[in-house]
Amino acid sequence: MRPITYFIFFISGLLYAQESFTTGEVFYEQERYDEARQAFLDHLTQDPDHQKSREYLGDIACLDKDWDTALKYYEPLVEETPGSANYHFKYGGTLGMKALEVNKMRALGYISSIKYHLRRAAELDPRHVEVRWALVEFYIQLPGIIGGSEKTAIKYADQLLEFSPVDGHLCHGYIAEYSDRPKDAEYHYKKAISVGGSELTYDKLINFYENNDRPEAAIEKAGESKRIHKRNRLNYQIGKIAAQYNVNSELGIECLKSYIANHSAKDGVPVDWAYFRLAQIYKNLGDKGQALQWIDKALADRPDFEEAMKEKQIILSL
Repeated sequence: MRPITYFIFFISGLLYAQESFTTGEVFYEQERYDEARQAFLDHLTQDPDHQKSREYLGDIACLDKDWDTALKYYEPLVEETPGSANYHFKYGGTLGMKALEVNKMRALGYISSIKYHLRRAAELDPRHVEVRWALVEFYIQLPGIIGGSEKTAIKYADQLLEFSPVDGHLCHGYIAEYSDRPKDAEYHYKKAISVGGSELTYDKLINFYENNDRPEAAIEKAGESKRIHKRNRLNYQIGKIAAQYNVNSELGIECLKSYIANHSAKDGVPVDWAYFRLAQIYKNLGDKGQALQWIDKALADRPDFEEAMKEKQIILSL
């Protein structure tokens, strides 16, 4: 075969490989992960050492909670590029998820590697937000006898305060809540709202109030977030709190009906849960007829809805 022919085949192969990778990225952004996986695998047949394709395949495996496959892709990437904070973070984080699924004795064997790779990522990238979050959770949840340390967790939360104040306050709130210091947790969650004001910051404070049996405060903050962020899912959250704690029933009914009227898939919670919560509120009010009407709607929408079946029996016994 003449040199020009070799050249044509070589260029054609490169173009095909690049097309497979680009297609994979498009599928990945569209959350079409099975198709993305195949495109990246196709790309690797042309370019077996391509790091980004292997990283994407590791990421897709993580989304599937297939930690062994993810580690198979991430470990060589760390070895090939030891100066990459991103690869150390993904490898260490995946080791952590793997450790949660094995027995306690096996999990102990992962701790030193998890600690090394997460700390190395933090050293390599002084402004890496995700790895500092991971380190806070790692040190605060790990028992002290095997290396856990609230002091170390606070150190990484303090680092976040320097370049990402919202994350820093959220981390401090998480540490305080985990360590049963509710006043400190509330302070930091409120600070996160005052600094950033995102939906996430409100969610953290709302969940904190729910976890500490303060439903009125939770509803107040959920209402404030709804006015600012205009998110329909907050209608469900307010209704859920009203139903669970038997408070602000009229507001709960209003919000749940609004949630149902404006429901779309992006709201996250299926509409049958809103029917369920309405049934709970009417049960709390002693209105058996309305409660049965809404619980039957929930079961018509999803006949195997176990919580709704149990709730119906409670309503029938009124």
